[in-house]
Amino acid sequence: MNFVPGGLFITLEGPDGAGKTTQMERLEDFLSRRGFAVECTREPGGTPLAEAIRRLLLEPCYGPVDARTEMLLYAAARAQHVAERIRPALDAGKIVLCDRFTDSSIAYQGYGRGLGIEMVRQVNRLATSGLLPDLTLLIDVPVELGLARLRGKGAADRIEGEALAFHRRVRQGYLELWHLEPRRICLIDGTGSPDAVWWQIKDVIVPWLEARGGD
Repeated sequence: MNFVPGGLFITLEGPDGAGKTTQMERLEDFLSRRGFAVECTREPGGTPLAEAIRRLLLEPCYGPVDARTEMLLYAAARAQHVAERIRPALDAGKIVLCDRFTDSSIAYQGYGRGLGIEMVRQVNRLATSGLLPDLTLLIDVPVELGLARLRGKGAADRIEGEALAFHRRVRQGYLELWHLEPRRICLIDGTGSPDAVWWQIKDVIVPWLEARGGD
C-alpha cells in the first residue's frame, strides 16, 4: 500500500482493561505487512523522561496525588513525547500508533477527577502545540469487565486501583467525547474476543486508509 507522505496519527483509547495494547500490536503488524512505516508508542511514556514521569504517576507509593498535579505531570510527559518522538515520526511520513493521548487526560482528569474539559484541553493544547490524532479508536468496555480483566495481571497501578465510581466517570467521559467528535473518534465494542475486536478495527482502518490514498 502507498499513500501521500506526511504521516498519520492514530490513537487507541479506552477504559482500563479495554485491550488497547493487544489491538495496537495487531494493527502494527497489519500495517507493516502492507508496507507502511509504523512507529508504536504509549502514554504516559515513549521517551526516557516521559517514562520516568510515568513511574511517578502510576506507582501507588506516590499517592495521593492532587488532581492538578496529576494533569500537569501527564501534560509534561506528553510535551516531551510529542517533541522528541511523535512529531519527528509524523514529519518522516510514518503512521504513528499511540496507546493513549490527550483524550485520556480529558477522560481521566477532566471527567474522572472533575477538573472539567476546558482546563484539560487548554493545558494539553500547550503541551502538544495543538497536535490532534487523525483517527482515534475508542475501545469501550463496561467498567466491571475491564477491571475484572486486570485482576489476573498482577497488582493494580495507582489509577487502576481507584474506586469504581471514578472509573465509571472516566468511561462516561469517553462516551461523551465520542458523541462530541464522531468523525475522529470511532467507537469499538471491546466486550468480545480479541479476534472479534480486531475485525471491527480492521473494518474501520481499511476504508479510512483508502480514503487517504492507500491502495
